Amino acid sequence: MSVIPPSSTTLSPAQSQASLPDRLRSLADLWLPRLVLSPTVFASLLFVYGFIAFTAYLSLTDSRIMPNYELTGFGQYQALFDLDRWWVSAANLGIFGSLFILICLAVGLALAVFLDQKIRLEGALRAIYLYPMALSFIVTGAAWKWILNPGLGLEKMVREWGFPNFSMDWLVDSDFAIYTVVIAGVWQSSGFVMALFLAGLRGVDDSIIKAAMVDGASLPTIYRRIVIPALRPVFFSVLLVLSHIAIKSFDLVMALTAGGPGTSSDVPAIFMYQFSFTRGQLGLGAASAMMMLMTVLAVLVPLIYLETKEARHGH
Repeated sequence: MSVIPPSSTTLSPAQSQASLPDRLRSLADLWLPRLVLSPTVFASLLFVYGFIAFTAYLSLTDSRIMPNYELTGFGQYQALFDLDRWWVSAANLGIFGSLFILICLAVGLALAVFLDQKIRLEGALRAIYLYPMALSFIVTGAAWKWILNPGLGLEKMVREWGFPNFSMDWLVDSDFAIYTVVIAGVWQSSGFVMALFLAGLRGVDDSIIKAAMVDGASLPTIYRRIVIPALRPVFFSVLLVLSHIAIKSFDLVMALTAGGPGTSSDVPAIFMYQFSFTRGQLGLGAASAMMMLMTVLAVLVPLIYLETKEARHGH
C-alpha cells in the first residue's frame, strides 16, 4: 500500500496558531476604522444631506405652520422673488459679505506681515489679536451694541471729552446699520485670518527670500512678488471660511441689530428663521434656505474647481 505524502500547503498546528493573530489583526485594521467612522458618516448623511433633501422637498410644497407633503411646484420661489424684503436681505448680504471678506483679508494680511518681522512681544500681540475669535458672535454682537449705542458707548464718551457735536449713531440709522454689523464681524474674524496668514508666511522658504535680497530686491518687492503669491492656498482657505461665515450670518446680526431698524440690516438667515418659525410660512422659509444653499454653492464650487485645477496641473 502506497503512503500519500502530506501536502506542502497544509499548515502545521504551530503555524496555524501563529497565523490566527495576524489574520485577526488584518481584519481589525480593515474594519475597525470603518466601524468607528460609520456613526459619524450615518449622522452626517441623515442630519446634513437628509435635511437638505427634506428642505428642498418642503420648498416645493404649500407648507404653513406644519409640513404639507403635497407637491405644488415652484410657487414658493415665485412668492419669494416677489417679496421686497427678500431682495433687501439679499442686498444686505451682498454689502456685508463683500466688505466683511475684503476688510478681513486686508487687516489679517497686514497684521500677519507686521508680526512676521520678528518683533518683540509677538506672542502677546498674537494672543490679543486672536482673543475675539474665542468669543461667540452673540457676545460680540452684545458688546458692540453697547459700544455703538449713542446714549451709552462711544458717542457719549467722546462728547464728554469736549466734542459735543460728535455723532456715531449708525446703530439706529437705517442707512448705516448694516455697516455696524461689518465692523463687529471684522473685529471678530480678522485675528483668525491673521493666524492663517502668519502660518503661511512662516512656511515660505527662507532661501528664496535671501536669494532675492542678495539680488537687491526691496522688502516690499519681496512680499509683493514672492511671498504673497506663495500664499495662494491660504487665500483659498480664508475665502472659503469667510464666505461661509458671511452667508450663514445670523447670531451676530440678531444680537447687534435684530435686522433693524425696520428691515434695514435684515439678512437671508434672519428672513428664513422668521418666515419659517414665527410667521408660519414653512414652505417660503424652505425656499429661502435653498436660495442660501445655492449662493453658497455658487461661491464655493468655482473656488474649489480653480484650486483643484491648479493642483492637477502641478502649480
